[in-house]
Amino acid sequence: MILFSLWVVRPFLPATIWAVTIGITTWPLLLRIQKLLWGSRGLAVSVTTLIALIVFVLPFWLATTTVMTHSADLMQFGETVMKFRLPAEPDWLAHLPLVGPKLTSLWQRFENTRVPQLVDNMVPDTGHIIRWVLNYLGGFSMLALQFLLTLIIMAVLHMKGEAASALVLDFGNALAGQRGKDMVMLAGRTIRGVAVGVTVTALVETAVGGLGMKVTGVPWASVLIAITFIACLLQAGPGVTLIPAVLWMYIFQSPLNATILLAVTILTIVIDNVLRPYLIRKQANVPLILIMLGVIGGLSAFGLVGIFVGPVILSVTYTLVKSWLAEARAASPTTASAKP
Repeated sequence: MILFSLWVVRPFLPATIWAVTIGITTWPLLLRIQKLLWGSRGLAVSVTTLIALIVFVLPFWLATTTVMTHSADLMQFGETVMKFRLPAEPDWLAHLPLVGPKLTSLWQRFENTRVPQLVDNMVPDTGHIIRWVLNYLGGFSMLALQFLLTLIIMAVLHMKGEAASALVLDFGNALAGQRGKDMVMLAGRTIRGVAVGVTVTALVETAVGGLGMKVTGVPWASVLIAITFIACLLQAGPGVTLIPAVLWMYIFQSPLNATILLAVTILTIVIDNVLRPYLIRKQANVPLILIMLGVIGGLSAFGLVGIFVGPVILSVTYTLVKSWLAEARAASPTTASAKP
């Protein structure tokens, strides 16, 4: 009956999963705000919903709508990129100390290669990729409806947070006793760690990378910033947009601006490799590689909500197997002291 119930409410599952994820992540914040607002749960829920709107919903809305708005331009740009050929080397390249002659020779070698044609054969049609992404995201109205449902469900969960938590803990206890309750707590910590680690890291990387693109005068900066945020959420990293932007700046713009953007790119990649693991491991004490595999695999299996579903499944499974093996070792006869 539970499976049939999930099948019936299937249209609402994405919004519900997002709402549960954001609700679990912001629950400690809700309790702190409630203490500051004279113990009023209603006021605290209103403030927390506004914070969730600004931190979790608004950036994703702006990014997806920006990409949707410029979808035709992006498809045309993708076709232009596939026809791109490396121009003649700039004059200043040969005058660089020590590396100038080597870089000039390397540039001339790549200038006459058929790299665009090779990429064209290996990579699917750019327009097809963009159309697939837009079809996945849906239209503006459907996207707005999903976000609205997410905020409403999250507010309801916050209002009845203690009852919902007790219900889930009782369900875990009915399934597997104390171990079931421990798995529920682990799932909550994992969701909070992944949500904070992925979202906050994506926001910081996008802010740093976007500032660098704006300062150095990269064209289409707003669209690239939106794509950067989506790429960071999908665990592709900021280099998806920043590295091509650096190469473009070195070819068509001044070396100074290109070098500044290169420094910003290196900084964002460092943030990606330091901040995200720290935030995730702070909440969930499971191997980081397991979290990352869960994010990527969950994304492939369940879509965007899989970013949070995948790590929870792998983390709970890992802990169960680890506990099971520990009990099996404790129950088996000790042979460590036995000698042949």
